[in-house]
Amino acid sequence: MDSPANILNASILIVDDRAANVRLLERMLHGAGYTSVTSTRDPLEVCTLHREHRYDLILLDLQMPGMDGFQVMEGLKEIETEGYLPVLALTAQPAHKLRALQAGARDFLSQPFDLPEVVTRVYNMLEVRLLHKEARNHAERLASLALNDPLTGLANRRLLADRMLIALVHARRNKNNMAVVYLDLDGFKQVNDTLGHSAGDVLLKRVAERLVATVRAEDTVARPGGDEFLIALFHFSGVDAAARAAQKVIEAVSRPYSVEGHAVSITASAGVGIYPLHGEDADTLMKSADLALYEAKRAGKNAYRIAKPTDLSAVPRSQHDARAVSAPLPEALAQTKEGQLNGQFIQYPQRQPPDR
Repeated sequence: MDSPANILNASILIVDDRAANVRLLERMLHGAGYTSVTSTRDPLEVCTLHREHRYDLILLDLQMPGMDGFQVMEGLKEIETEGYLPVLALTAQPAHKLRALQAGARDFLSQPFDLPEVVTRVYNMLEVRLLHKEARNHAERLASLALNDPLTGLANRRLLADRMLIALVHARRNKNNMAVVYLDLDGFKQVNDTLGHSAGDVLLKRVAERLVATVRAEDTVARPGGDEFLIALFHFSGVDAAARAAQKVIEAVSRPYSVEGHAVSITASAGVGIYPLHGEDADTLMKSADLALYEAKRAGKNAYRIAKPTDLSAVPRSQHDARAVSAPLPEALAQTKEGQLNGQFIQYPQRQPPDR
């Protein structure tokens, strides 16, 4: 339950065309200890003010020239889409009380104002309002934890899979490509061991920020856990585009960092699985990308590799890093003529956690 201090610090808007009523209510509320009380005598301003400030409580006169309180409440309903109007109606007309409640007001104050009634109803309204906000915020936090990585705020594996499922439906329908980049940080364990887990967490957040800044807004960056990241690339032109994207993210991650006063340099390795070449469902694509990542790690790290059914050759990160192509190729590939495929599926070795 909210403390009295939180309730007294809640934001309140008084709406009445009569200056005397405004002054009286302000005096009552300030005298009761409320610290954030504002007012307007123009009902046309209410929706704009509430959209900007999101008041916890609006004391709303129902009879005003130009626009009455009932019309104001209709406008507020477009802002408060969840249906909770934080409105305490002000009226001297007994017939308006029931009508106000039916229109969405939570309670009403009779005019002329009675100080104990004003203080009690305002306090009760704010207590309920703040409890409603806290329940909503708690639900949002739970939803976020279910779909997002709590450390970096990135999508988690569940949210990534949901987005990929939708993207795959569109890709099949429109005959588009999509890809998954499985990225792993090289040497992250050394950072944890040397600088501590707090520094490691900071580094993971920085990496996440760079990845989000590097890919397109329509793509999804996820952190399934540890020092691994998954990137889903939607609506791209093909293998060359996926290769450029993988190289781009590796280069972005590999720029130096400043972490808690220390200069930190790491590299990254990546594997890429492409729809429909390496899988037609999310699970198969992620497994293909993970196995390609294993090959990039085994070939010397700091490189990416495109998964292919009959070709596990690495793609070096730059002309100055040819280590990725030096790894021995599967025997089946050696038997394949240049430019031809023999139709044999290559069984990747089961990935083991490499040294980091």
